[in-house]
Amino acid sequence: MQITREEFEECVDRALEQIPVSFAPHLENVLIEVANMPNAKACESVGIRNPKHLLGLYQGVPMTRRSVEHHARLPDRIMIYQANIQRICRTREALIEQIRKTVLHEVGHHFGLSEDDLEALGYG
Repeated sequence: MQITREEFEECVDRALEQIPVSFAPHLENVLIEVANMPNAKACESVGIRNPKHLLGLYQGVPMTRRSVEHHARLPDRIMIYQANIQRICRTREALIEQIRKTVLHEVGHHFGLSEDDLEALGYG
């Protein structure tokens, strides 16, 4: 299923709107970007050999691992990989749901949730 970058980014924005308002201040210093495909360095950072298998990536220090020393640093970053998500979805509805799931999965990492935690919540 293919959509334009603009439509894809709108779906990412709608997924972010589902996050409770009380969490918003904790996402102010997080850059959320859409890219077509991950690069080799991104895949290597999470132990993935085939770049087609990576749907999203959180890069930063999770909230649960921060100390007062983390105030003066670069912003955290979430990448959502459009080509990979589109490749696994056959319908527009499936695509929108997968974007939502991927965005919430990566935001979950920012808040310190593990892969097991996210799986238990249905975002694995």
